[in-house]
Amino acid sequence: MVDVWSHDEAWSRRERGETELQRLDRNLVELVSELRVMQTGVQVLFAFLLTVPFAARFGSVTTFQKVEYLVTLLGAATASTLLMAPAALHRVLFRRRDKRYLVRTAHRLTLAGMCCVAFAMTGAVLMVVSVLFGDLAGAVAAAVGTSGYVVSWFVIPMRRRYRIRLVDHES
Repeated sequence: MVDVWSHDEAWSRRERGETELQRLDRNLVELVSELRVMQTGVQVLFAFLLTVPFAARFGSVTTFQKVEYLVTLLGAATASTLLMAPAALHRVLFRRRDKRYLVRTAHRLTLAGMCCVAFAMTGAVLMVVSVLFGDLAGAVAAAVGTSGYVVSWFVIPMRRRYRIRLVDHES
Protein backbone atom coordinates (compact mmCIF):
# COMPACT_ATOMS: atom_id res chain seq x y z
CA MET A 1 0.00 0.00 0.00
CA VAL A 2 1.23 3.47 -0.88
CA ASP A 3 1.98 5.83 2.01
CA VAL A 4 -0.34 8.69 0.98
CA TRP A 5 1.56 11.34 2.94
CA SER A 6 4.95 10.41 1.45
CA HIS A 7 3.44 10.04 -2.02
CA ASP A 8 1.87 13.51 -1.73
CA GLU A 9 5.12 14.96 -0.47
CA ALA A 10 7.09 13.52 -3.40
CA TRP A 11 4.48 14.68 -5.92
CA SER A 12 4.40 18.20 -4.44
CA ARG A 13 8.20 18.40 -4.56
CA ARG A 14 8.31 17.20 -8.17
CA GLU A 15 5.26 18.99 -9.62
CA ARG A 16 5.02 22.15 -7.49
CA GLY A 17 8.62 22.58 -6.47
CA GLU A 18 7.50 22.71 -2.83
CA THR A 19 9.57 21.77 0.15
CA GLU A 20 7.89 19.65 2.80
CA LEU A 21 7.30 22.73 4.95
CA GLN A 22 5.76 24.68 2.05
CA ARG A 23 3.45 21.75 1.32
CA LEU A 24 2.41 21.51 4.98
CA ASP A 25 1.81 25.28 5.11
CA ARG A 26 -0.39 25.06 1.98
CA ASN A 27 -2.25 22.03 3.37
CA LEU A 28 -2.96 23.89 6.60
CA VAL A 29 -4.23 26.98 4.76
CA GLU A 30 -6.52 24.79 2.62
CA LEU A 31 -7.81 22.98 5.70
CA VAL A 32 -8.53 26.24 7.52
CA SER A 33 -10.50 27.50 4.50
CA GLU A 34 -12.57 24.31 4.48
CA LEU A 35 -13.15 24.56 8.22
CA ARG A 36 -14.59 28.06 7.86
CA VAL A 37 -17.42 26.64 5.76
CA MET A 38 -18.08 23.71 8.10
CA GLN A 39 -17.85 25.76 11.28
CA THR A 40 -20.36 28.34 10.11
CA GLY A 41 -22.94 25.67 9.33
CA VAL A 42 -22.52 23.79 12.58
CA GLN A 43 -22.52 26.99 14.63
CA VAL A 44 -25.83 28.08 13.10
CA LEU A 45 -27.28 24.61 13.75
CA PHE A 46 -25.97 24.59 17.32
CA ALA A 47 -27.43 28.06 17.98
CA PHE A 48 -30.80 26.91 16.64
CA LEU A 49 -30.72 23.83 18.84
CA LEU A 50 -29.89 25.90 21.92
CA THR A 51 -33.07 27.94 21.44
CA VAL A 52 -35.42 24.98 20.92
CA PRO A 53 -36.14 24.18 24.61
CA PHE A 54 -37.28 27.75 25.15
CA ALA A 55 -39.99 27.53 22.50
CA ALA A 56 -43.52 27.28 23.86
CA ARG A 57 -44.23 23.95 22.12
CA PHE A 58 -41.18 22.15 23.50
CA GLY A 59 -42.97 21.23 26.71
CA SER A 60 -45.51 19.17 24.77
CA VAL A 61 -43.04 16.97 22.86
CA THR A 62 -42.77 13.27 23.65
CA THR A 63 -40.01 11.71 25.72
CA PHE A 64 -38.57 10.19 22.53
CA GLN A 65 -38.45 13.64 20.92
CA LYS A 66 -36.69 15.06 23.98
CA VAL A 67 -34.09 12.30 23.81
CA GLU A 68 -33.79 12.85 20.08
CA TYR A 69 -33.21 16.56 20.76
CA LEU A 70 -30.57 15.84 23.39
CA VAL A 71 -28.68 13.43 21.13
CA THR A 72 -28.80 15.93 18.26
CA LEU A 73 -27.63 18.76 20.52
CA LEU A 74 -24.72 16.64 21.75
CA GLY A 75 -23.86 15.72 18.15
CA ALA A 76 -23.76 19.42 17.20
CA ALA A 77 -21.67 20.24 20.28
CA THR A 78 -19.25 17.43 19.43
CA ALA A 79 -19.05 18.63 15.82
CA SER A 80 -18.32 22.16 17.02
CA THR A 81 -15.62 20.86 19.34
CA LEU A 82 -13.96 18.75 16.66
CA LEU A 83 -14.08 21.48 14.02
CA MET A 84 -12.62 24.07 16.41
CA ALA A 85 -9.95 21.67 17.69
CA PRO A 86 -7.51 22.31 14.80
CA ALA A 87 -7.35 26.02 15.73
CA ALA A 88 -6.75 25.16 19.39
CA LEU A 89 -4.18 22.55 18.41
CA HIS A 90 -2.38 25.11 16.25
CA ARG A 91 -2.38 27.66 19.06
CA VAL A 92 -1.02 25.21 21.65
CA LEU A 93 1.64 23.90 19.24
CA PHE A 94 2.52 27.38 17.92
CA ARG A 95 6.25 27.74 17.26
CA ARG A 96 6.99 24.15 18.21
CA ARG A 97 7.97 23.18 14.62
CA ASP A 98 5.57 20.23 14.57
CA LYS A 99 3.54 21.16 11.49
CA ARG A 100 3.43 17.60 10.12
CA TYR A 101 1.68 16.40 13.29
CA LEU A 102 -0.57 19.47 13.28
CA VAL A 103 -1.74 18.95 9.69
CA ARG A 104 -2.29 15.21 10.08
CA THR A 105 -4.17 15.56 13.36
CA ALA A 106 -6.23 18.52 12.12
CA HIS A 107 -7.15 16.47 9.04
CA ARG A 108 -8.42 13.61 11.21
CA LEU A 109 -10.30 15.91 13.59
CA THR A 110 -11.97 17.55 10.59
CA LEU A 111 -13.11 14.21 9.17
CA ALA A 112 -14.54 13.23 12.56
CA GLY A 113 -16.20 16.65 12.79
CA MET A 114 -17.77 16.19 9.37
CA CYS A 115 -19.32 12.91 10.53
CA CYS A 116 -20.75 14.65 13.61
CA VAL A 117 -22.09 17.51 11.47
CA ALA A 118 -23.90 15.02 9.24
CA PHE A 119 -25.25 13.24 12.33
CA ALA A 120 -26.46 16.49 13.92
CA MET A 121 -28.03 17.74 10.70
CA THR A 122 -29.83 14.44 10.30
CA GLY A 123 -31.07 14.65 13.89
CA ALA A 124 -32.29 18.21 13.40
CA VAL A 125 -34.18 17.26 10.24
CA LEU A 126 -35.68 14.23 11.99
CA MET A 127 -36.70 16.33 14.97
CA VAL A 128 -38.31 19.19 13.04
CA VAL A 129 -40.05 17.09 10.39
CA SER A 130 -41.37 14.56 12.91
CA VAL A 131 -42.86 17.34 15.06
CA LEU A 132 -44.44 19.01 12.02
CA PHE A 133 -45.55 15.98 9.97
CA GLY A 134 -45.18 12.86 12.10
CA ASP A 135 -42.56 10.22 12.79
CA LEU A 136 -42.76 8.48 9.41
CA ALA A 137 -42.21 11.73 7.49
CA GLY A 138 -39.36 12.58 9.87
CA ALA A 139 -37.71 9.21 9.30
CA VAL A 140 -38.02 9.55 5.52
CA ALA A 141 -36.62 13.09 5.54
CA ALA A 142 -33.75 12.01 7.79
CA ALA A 143 -32.97 9.03 5.55
CA VAL A 144 -32.96 11.21 2.43
CA GLY A 145 -30.74 13.78 4.14
CA THR A 146 -28.36 11.13 5.43
CA SER A 147 -28.11 9.64 1.95
CA GLY A 148 -27.19 13.05 0.58
CA TYR A 149 -24.43 13.60 3.15
CA VAL A 150 -23.03 10.12 2.80
CA VAL A 151 -22.97 10.20 -1.01
CA SER A 152 -21.74 13.76 -1.53
CA TRP A 153 -19.32 14.01 1.39
CA PHE A 154 -17.91 10.48 1.46
CA VAL A 155 -18.89 8.10 -1.36
CA ILE A 156 -18.05 10.40 -4.28
CA PRO A 157 -14.69 11.53 -2.85
CA MET A 158 -13.73 8.00 -1.77
CA ARG A 159 -14.65 6.62 -5.18
CA ARG A 160 -12.42 9.23 -6.80
CA ARG A 161 -9.68 8.51 -4.29
CA TYR A 162 -9.84 4.81 -5.13
CA ARG A 163 -9.66 5.55 -8.87
CA ILE A 164 -6.68 7.86 -8.39
CA ARG A 165 -4.94 5.14 -6.39
CA LEU A 166 -5.50 2.68 -9.25
CA VAL A 167 -4.09 5.16 -11.79
CA ASP A 168 -1.05 5.84 -9.57
CA HIS A 169 -0.31 2.11 -9.31
CA GLU A 170 -0.58 1.65 -13.08
CA SER A 171 1.94 4.39 -13.86
